[in-house]
Amino acid sequence: MNRMFLGSLAILAGTTMLSSAQPQPSNLEKLGSFKTTGTTEFTEIEQSGPKAEAIKRTLEQISLPQGFTISLYAIVPDARHMAVGPQGVVMFVGTRKTKVWSVTDRDKDRVADEVKDFAPSLAMTIPNGPCFSPDGVLYIAEQNRVISYPAAEFFYESPDVAAFEVVKQGELIPPDEESYNHTARVCRIGPDGKLYISLGQPFNVPPPEKLDLYERTGIGGIIRINQDGTGREVYTYGVRNSVGHDFNPANGELWFTDNQVDGMGDDIPPGEINRQTEAGQHFGFPWYGGGSVRTVEYKDEEVPADVVMPAVETVAHAADLGMVFYTGEQFPDKYRGGIFSAQHGSWNRTTPIGARVMFTAINEDGSAGDTEVFAKGWLNENGEYLGRPVDVAQLRDGSIIVSDDLTGALYRIAYGE
Repeated sequence: MNRMFLGSLAILAGTTMLSSAQPQPSNLEKLGSFKTTGTTEFTEIEQSGPKAEAIKRTLEQISLPQGFTISLYAIVPDARHMAVGPQGVVMFVGTRKTKVWSVTDRDKDRVADEVKDFAPSLAMTIPNGPCFSPDGVLYIAEQNRVISYPAAEFFYESPDVAAFEVVKQGELIPPDEESYNHTARVCRIGPDGKLYISLGQPFNVPPPEKLDLYERTGIGGIIRINQDGTGREVYTYGVRNSVGHDFNPANGELWFTDNQVDGMGDDIPPGEINRQTEAGQHFGFPWYGGGSVRTVEYKDEEVPADVVMPAVETVAHAADLGMVFYTGEQFPDKYRGGIFSAQHGSWNRTTPIGARVMFTAINEDGSAGDTEVFAKGWLNENGEYLGRPVDVAQLRDGSIIVSDDLTGALYRIAYGE
């Protein structure tokens, strides 16, 4: 073996030792220290062409109450939950994959001009749940991490944005509980200024040996934390998989959807929209599979005391997901203060149902009034899905946006235009 080769090995060994002794900071660490990552490229999504025209043709089949119109707002791949910037500059859209999209309507013609990935230098895992604080901090709840992005609404133009871990990777849930099932988190800032995050449990019905762990950690419930990540507590118990919640602006109460047990038949158990009036309430799962229907696995077990039954029972297996209280003034009076919610559509029902937007009125006493279909037509007469609504958000002009992860699009519903 010649001396030059031996010398090269020595240099390589020394470089390896130096590298292991002084690890390079991650991109997240760089962004948290206001350093550049070297990332320069965005993924931009074309907003015109054959795909846009095909979506517009589908929207011609959507049925709405008189006076309402629906239009294509943006093409956004895998579009899931949305967060509208408090300043009305940009909207952020999560996915169940690896990207969050920024959606910008620069000329305010109510059609997006630009859709590109947000913070492309960061590796994300199921960043489904973006939400904003009133003062403009963007939070993104991933499968097992929460990151905050101060001033994201104004610095999203750069591939490098300030980013900080609120809940570190592996600390939102125990890593051993990570699953491919029920992993889409959602978040909201409550009237108390705290961050509320839903944690779906991974089973259809969990085995008894999991219940203590899930109760302690908030899996199968909703947790709340301070915006800096401290003060974690379980706020809501007895939830199977909630993928949508919001606070009633009239009284601050938390409302949330819940997807109920599969495999019990086409028409049971019902889906749920729940109303929570105080911390620590229990909503019945896994003893109840939905509404008052007992699960097979826990039918002989004693139900926890003071279980809160649903405020609204929805049709079985329609998969109620995102929801929002309507606070705008564009829509007629009957819609003000009520809930718009998205039904993603059934996957295990003999006759498919769902793929529509629902409206639930709220009575003066804060209870739920009637629930009715608001927008439908994404499930055709052949039982074929033309779209699958996921979430509903409100723009500053009082119109609403509906996301669709099948088509990969956002739709705008307006009144009187």
